[in-house]
Amino acid sequence: MELVDLGESGLRVSRVGLGCNNFGGRLGLEETHAVVDAALEAGVTFFDTAEIYGNGGGSERLLGEIFEGRRDEVVLATKFAWEPGDGLAEPEAIHRSIEGSLERLRTDHIDLYYLHRPDPEIPIGDTLGALDELVQAGKVRAIGCSNFSAEQLAEADRVAREQSTAPFTVLQNHYNLLRRDDDEDVLPLCRELNVTYIPYFPLASGLLTGKYRRGQPAPEGTRLAGREIEEAQLDRVEALARFAEEQGHTLHELAIAALASTSGIASVVAGATKPEQVQANAAAASWQLRQDELDALRVL
Repeated sequence: MELVDLGESGLRVSRVGLGCNNFGGRLGLEETHAVVDAALEAGVTFFDTAEIYGNGGGSERLLGEIFEGRRDEVVLATKFAWEPGDGLAEPEAIHRSIEGSLERLRTDHIDLYYLHRPDPEIPIGDTLGALDELVQAGKVRAIGCSNFSAEQLAEADRVAREQSTAPFTVLQNHYNLLRRDDDEDVLPLCRELNVTYIPYFPLASGLLTGKYRRGQPAPEGTRLAGREIEEAQLDRVEALARFAEEQGHTLHELAIAALASTSGIASVVAGATKPEQVQANAAAASWQLRQDELDALRVL
């Protein structure tokens, strides 16, 4: 597994990361341990969780137990303030959140600490000021934001520079080959500001794994079970599958590799509930798409 720099964060991570939102909820300790061990064996070093994952802390607790004694082998990212309007992005709340995450993760520092969602009721300068205090105290190595628009990211960058506080160096947004809104403004701005972009839901809740077929119900136990899939989405999925097949690859491999090959994207965070899933995600990143191939995908 290739290791890459997360821009100006000072962190070096695996090209594919493991999203840990299933841990402590859908998966218990034994199942989580199996997935994490498979990830480590495949060269995955980047683990992404949040204080709300696993029914409010369960994911962090399991990871803390599993990584105890081998914390230095991994890069841990977690998030705070999922609900805007709850005051969780205020300085006092941030200090409470970090202490809770540190305790559950059984560590003395978080490698990458994300503001999970922007809160329009709290000045971004207040949030950045509190995060800067955590960086200065050594409790956090780098800070990031998630679910930000281009306007919100630009404002945060401007305020951080004016305040001389630590800036967001990583942005994590919903992005995949079926959802490419950020191509228009967010990704170009990230490149301009030297902010590393991390996509989540790269497999589009399973649509890009190849397990869904036109005219057939979604398999039981999958994210899309019982939900209707739009014909337009299936048209695009089939076009992408044909493109992948022409290159000698699967749709699943294309979904991961195309993002990992895109300028400005460092690591692709994908969830997994089984060891074989994380192994397949890790292997997919070995395919490096050319720029002309990436350009061709834009019109499918």
